[in-house]
Amino acid sequence: MPALSPARTGVLMGVGAYGLWGVLPLYLKALLPLSSMDILSYRILWSLLLLALIALVYKRAGAALGALRRPRIALALLATTVLAAGNWLLYIHAVNSGHALQASLGYFINPLVNVLLGMVFLRERLGRAEAVAVLLAAAGVAALTIEQGALPVMPLALGFTFSLYGLIRKVIGIAPVEGLLIETGLLAPLAIAWLLFASTPPPADAGPLPSLPMIALGGVMTTVPLLLFNGAAQRIRYSELGLLQYIGPTIALLIAIYVFGEPLLPIHILTFGLIWTGLVFYAAATWHRGRVTPALPE
Repeated sequence: MPALSPARTGVLMGVGAYGLWGVLPLYLKALLPLSSMDILSYRILWSLLLLALIALVYKRAGAALGALRRPRIALALLATTVLAAGNWLLYIHAVNSGHALQASLGYFINPLVNVLLGMVFLRERLGRAEAVAVLLAAAGVAALTIEQGALPVMPLALGFTFSLYGLIRKVIGIAPVEGLLIETGLLAPLAIAWLLFASTPPPADAGPLPSLPMIALGGVMTTVPLLLFNGAAQRIRYSELGLLQYIGPTIALLIAIYVFGEPLLPIHILTFGLIWTGLVFYAAATWHRGRVTPALPE
């Protein structure tokens, strides 16, 4: 069997990364009846263990320690740590409280929020197609706001925290493995404190607790997609990888509707329709320019 070309290998790795991120809601549901804070704490600790092993094997620990000695980088990573923890906790809560559909909406909005933040903070010019994409997404959010009588806080919070996280990580330029190692390391004491002193067992009638291997799988579900993403980024154009990022929220949307049984209301169809139309304009514009910076879910 002939070996796959680097480009095809990169595409497969990208599909694998975003596919794993897409099925993450199934894993989070399997951790019930643990609370969202318990799930987040276990995910932090098992991810830290796996990332520490990777850093030791590939001799990346020195680079991580060196980054912490630079005040500007250390402060930036403190900010990304807060954003990552908030984003993770909100996503876990959304999925396990019956709002996986709204959570997927947040990650569809994310690429278009990236465009806005790039224009505001990086002085990037907004092309005509990108402007149309952003306006269509804004129209979708406005329609949902009018229907609900309030801003869709959960999707917007997920989209903006993740975009701000990506913006800061882009500016400081630290490698993903080292960055995530530092972020989980900073969060680890809080996770341990929560599990030791604040966590309470679920009610007896809530169902059986997940097994230790199932809980430990959280480290794999965090780290393996990240490694696949980086492998893909080295083999294919960012424009191609950027377009693959819609696989994740699409899978999550389908899981929310057909596995979890969340209702797809007419207003959801309108909102998603406007945002997807905007993404078509955005994808068409960036495909030819080859300058898409794909989001880095973690």
